[in-house]
Amino acid sequence: MTIEKHPFEPFLPENAQLLMLGTFPPAEKRWCMKFYYPNFSNDMWRIMGLYFFQDKQHFVRQEEKTYDLEKLKLFLREKGIALYDTATRIVRTTGTASDKDLEIIEETDLQQMVRKLPRCHTIVTAGQLATTIASRQFSIAEPKVGTFTTFSFDHRELRLYRMPSSSRAYPMAIEKKTVFYQEVFRLLL
Repeated sequence: MTIEKHPFEPFLPENAQLLMLGTFPPAEKRWCMKFYYPNFSNDMWRIMGLYFFQDKQHFVRQEEKTYDLEKLKLFLREKGIALYDTATRIVRTTGTASDKDLEIIEETDLQQMVRKLPRCHTIVTAGQLATTIASRQFSIAEPKVGTFTTFSFDHRELRLYRMPSSSRAYPMAIEKKTVFYQEVFRLLL
């Protein structure tokens, strides 16, 4: 069994108000870029394009089957959106990126990460395993899809939202996923 270490550094803009957490990136053979949500068939960047620009192709470079990475990073910094995952080391039990096929070897220290983001008021998890890990680390009840749990941490009030996975394997239309995500995106000042 091969233990994989997280391939990306946490993306933590100083002004981050929102921390988005998945579980772990897919295998590198599935990447179209070296950044979060790197699988071209993943809908996260289309969801953001649809919500913020009314164009799900806003960040897409269709001919190259990739995303405009510099445009994405600039946008995320401007909006104050941080990105990372709830696992730093994993084993893929079947070779897929599906949560059910991941054995978590080491979790991310989410409390330490939130301490690095003093303006953060909202944490978003995409997927059940990410939600379970975050809820356990903050000792809170797991929210159901589309809802949140409010909690206190280091003298500030935060919300943990559970959003649907942006993977195409999650059986929901991108427009419907965007309706869920608009609940958290509208909290950005």
